[in-house]
Amino acid sequence: MKIFGLQKLTLLDYPGKVACTAFTGGCNFCCPFCHNASLVVNPDATGAMEESEFLNFLQKRAKVLDGVCISGGEPLLQPDIEALMERIKKLGLSVKLDTNGSFPGLLRRLIERKLVDYVAMDIKNSKENYFKTMGTDKVPLENMEESADLLMSNVVPYEFRTTVVRELHTAEDFAAIGQWLSKESPYFLQNFVDSGDLIEENFSGYTKNEMEIFAEILRKTMDFVELRGI
Repeated sequence: MKIFGLQKLTLLDYPGKVACTAFTGGCNFCCPFCHNASLVVNPDATGAMEESEFLNFLQKRAKVLDGVCISGGEPLLQPDIEALMERIKKLGLSVKLDTNGSFPGLLRRLIERKLVDYVAMDIKNSKENYFKTMGTDKVPLENMEESADLLMSNVVPYEFRTTVVRELHTAEDFAAIGQWLSKESPYFLQNFVDSGDLIEENFSGYTKNEMEIFAEILRKTMDFVELRGI
């Protein structure tokens, strides 16, 4: 398995942990606002680190790092993701998985095998506008619903999160999301920022005040809603 990007140290990506973040290539979604477009559209053009090199890096940093964030792209597309997680766990490191929730069966197996210690699942939008936001209708919405239900059963520490885009999200969407997710679910809103590496152009974020309004809408039905990176 290849790693297509590596942030060697982060205090933000894994709550409560000193971690690194590894990025896998490829995705089964095509979110038009995606800030890692090169990883989704043409990962081979970005250059890659072999798995052995990545594991050597982790061994050298084992006394500094608490955990590894595996992000993407969509990591669960990778046929060797389970084996990689096993090797990371053998080094004594915790694993956080960033996922779009489209592989509920594999997600369940990884959790049951205790290869994942924390899951961050993207909630792209309300169910009504999910396909528009994820940029494809080739993945059944039921997959993401099943993954969300699994996490809401509290089988592993988790969070839900949404990148909020002015052209794609409305107050009505967040009211609907608040009805979908459980009252106890940790939910983070992060404002869209143009990375310069997007799949499509002409997207923008909301103001902080507008983001606060969305958070208040969600707090009518959810206990833990926070803004992140604002």
